[in-house]
Amino acid sequence: MAQQLSKRQQVIQKQMVPGKVYSFLEAIQLLKQLPPAKFLESVDISVNLGIDAKKSDQAVRGASVLPHGTGKTVRVAVFTQGANADAAVAAGADIVGMDDLAQKVQAGEMDFDVVIASPDAMGVVGRLGQVLGPRGLMPNPKVGTVTMDVATAVKNAKGGQVRFRSDKNGIIHCSIGKLNFDANALKENLEALMENLRKTKPSSSKGIYLRKITLSTTMGPGLVIDQASLTF
Repeated sequence: MAQQLSKRQQVIQKQMVPGKVYSFLEAIQLLKQLPPAKFLESVDISVNLGIDAKKSDQAVRGASVLPHGTGKTVRVAVFTQGANADAAVAAGADIVGMDDLAQKVQAGEMDFDVVIASPDAMGVVGRLGQVLGPRGLMPNPKVGTVTMDVATAVKNAKGGQVRFRSDKNGIIHCSIGKLNFDANALKENLEALMENLRKTKPSSSKGIYLRKITLSTTMGPGLVIDQASLTF
């Protein structure tokens, strides 16, 4: 027996146009007009890439600093010492340490969303791979979380940096803000993300790289976006 749609889903379904491609501003306006969920939804983006996800040299991974942030409060832990530790604290890091921080992580105390490390701390951090890795928290130089400039990394993480990684189907999933953001702010966030994504195109990827962009909210429908409505 088919599951009956809720009243909210029925209203949403009536406003959908099958097969339509929307300009970004049309799409975000429609998403804002739909019946709201019981919480403030995130605005999410999915980008289908022209890559062979089975080939390791075509994996896409990187980070982008969104000019208007994500609307989320981010707690940052930094593995470093000496002057870098002072710089991390000054930049707004929530937790800073070395062996003492590693012990907390091993004990299951992980009240943070992002982990940053200076290169000299990777000997300590490396031992935490089995704990941090499965949670997507392992520092990596490709996304700027292993760096000598920990202060900038902390500011980026606090200011709205998002990380992206292609999944097994060659698709990138990322949040670009909250539904109560101004439409132009969301557009500029997406354009910043797309510019960074464009720069990460693998040299071995052939043909159309950015195949399809789909915009949605946490509980809302997916709308296909006309790339010509964006500047990147």
